[in-house]
Amino acid sequence: MDPESPPHARRLRFYKTLCLAYQSLGVVYGDLSISPIYVYKSTFSGSLRPYKEDHEILGVLSLVFWTLTLIPLCKYIMFVLAADDNGEGGTFALYSLLCRHLKAGLLSTSHGANHRLSSCNTETPTKETRTSLVIKELIEKHQSSRVVLLLVVLLGTSMVIGDGILTPTMSVLSAVNGIRTKATNLPENYIVLIACIILVGLFALQHFGTHRVGCLFAPIMISWLLCISGVGIYNIIHWNPRVIYALSPHYTFNFFKQAGKDGWYSLGGVVLCITGAEAMFADLGHFSQSSLRIAFMLVVYPCLVLAYMGEAAYLSQNKIDLQSSFFNAIPERIFWPVFGITTLATIVGSQAIISATFSLISQCRALRSGCDHSDVCYNLLDVSHYKYRLESKCPVGSNYGTSRKQAFELENKVSLERLHILGQSLGMVRVRGIALIYTSLAATVPPTFAHFVTNFPAFHQILFFVTLDNLMVPKVPVSDRILVGRIGPPEFRAFSCIVRCL
Repeated sequence: MDPESPPHARRLRFYKTLCLAYQSLGVVYGDLSISPIYVYKSTFSGSLRPYKEDHEILGVLSLVFWTLTLIPLCKYIMFVLAADDNGEGGTFALYSLLCRHLKAGLLSTSHGANHRLSSCNTETPTKETRTSLVIKELIEKHQSSRVVLLLVVLLGTSMVIGDGILTPTMSVLSAVNGIRTKATNLPENYIVLIACIILVGLFALQHFGTHRVGCLFAPIMISWLLCISGVGIYNIIHWNPRVIYALSPHYTFNFFKQAGKDGWYSLGGVVLCITGAEAMFADLGHFSQSSLRIAFMLVVYPCLVLAYMGEAAYLSQNKIDLQSSFFNAIPERIFWPVFGITTLATIVGSQAIISATFSLISQCRALRSGCDHSDVCYNLLDVSHYKYRLESKCPVGSNYGTSRKQAFELENKVSLERLHILGQSLGMVRVRGIALIYTSLAATVPPTFAHFVTNFPAFHQILFFVTLDNLMVPKVPVSDRILVGRIGPPEFRAFSCIVRCL
C-alpha cells in the first residue's frame, strides 16, 4: 500500500468537508442568519414597548445571546446532529430509528433480507438503561402509544412544512420593506409586487439542485454575515462598548426582575433569533455533521453575536429607533450596498426551510412502501414536485394496499418443488432465455406465477424472482444494493434477486 495514500485521503476528505461547509452557508444557515433584521423590532413591540432603558435593552441582548448559545450551539451542534439515521436528519429520520430498533411503527416493514445490510448493523451493542427499557416496553405493548408517537412525528413535520410556506414570504417582504426607510412615499402595492417577483425567481431556481444552489447562494450569505458583523463592530466601538457586559446571564435575570410579566411575554420576539435552527438537523442529509459544525462555529455564530451586540449598542444611545433599529443602525455611507445585500440575503434565507421541507416530504413519501425513507437523489430539489404531490402520496393510505398485497402473497406462496411437480404433470416446457418475475416477498414464488404456469405450461430455462426492497435506511452501500441467491436445487435454475431501491 502506498504510504502517501492515507494522508492524501484525509486531505481529500478535509477539502470535501470544507466545500460542504461553504455550500451549507447558502442552504442551511440562511434563515438563521437573517434573524437580526426583525428580532429587536419584534421584541420591543406590544407590552414591552414602554421599556427603553439600558438595562432592558442589554437584558434582551443577554437573552438573545444565551438563546443562540444554548439551542443552536449546544443543543443542535453538540447533540442533535449526532442523532442521525446513517447521515440523514429530520423528524422522520428519528422515527425511522425507532421503528427499526423497536416495534414502534404502525406501518409494515419490508420483507427483504435487511439483516444482511451492512449499514443496518452496529459494530458495538448499545447498553440499554432501565428508563429506555421501560419506554421500549410501553411503546411495544400499547397500540395507543404508537399512535401518539406517529401523531407527534406528523405534528412536528407539519410545523416545519408550515414554516416552509410562511418563511419565504415573510423574510422577503420584510427585506423589501426596508426601502421605505429612504423612500417613505413608496406605495405598499409596489413593495408587494417587488416581493412577489423575487419569490417567483427564488422558486424558479430550485430545479438546479442543492449543489448548484448552495454554490450560488453561499457568497451572498458570506457577504451578508461579514457585513452585519462589520456593522456590529462599528456600532459597538462608536456607540457603547459596554454592551459586552450584557453577555453575562446576570443581565437576563435583571431584565425579568425589571420587566416582570411583560418580560415573559417578550420571549415570543426573542425566540425569533433561532428561526431556522431546525433546518440544521432537517438538512443534514444534504451535507455532513462536521461541515455543519465548522460553518456554524467558525462563521455563523460569531457573526450573529457581533450583529446583535452592535444593534444593542446603537439602541442604547438611540432609543427612539426601536421599531426600525436594524436599518437605522447601518452607517449612512454604506446603507444602500448593505441594503442590497440584505435583500439578497433574505432571499437566500428562505432556501434553508425550502430544503428542509423537501427532505421531510421525500422521507414521508417513502413511507408508502413500508419504510421511512430511501436514498433519494436529493440534489434535484423540485419544489413543485413536493408541492403538488404531497397529498396524493399519503404514506398510511398507500401502505395499506402494499401490506394487503404482501399478506396475500405470503399466505398463498408456492414452493418451487411443488411447481416443478405440477409442471411435469402438465407437460411443462422450458424454453431458451431468461425470465424476470416480480414478487414483493424475497426468495418466494408468487401465486400469480403459479397461476400463469397452470394455464400456460411453459417458462424460460433461467428464472429470476426479483424483489424491489425499500429499506428503512437513507443510504445503501453499493455492495448491498443487489443480492442474488439460488432457490431450490441447481437443476431448477431459479434464483432470487433482491434490489435495494435508491
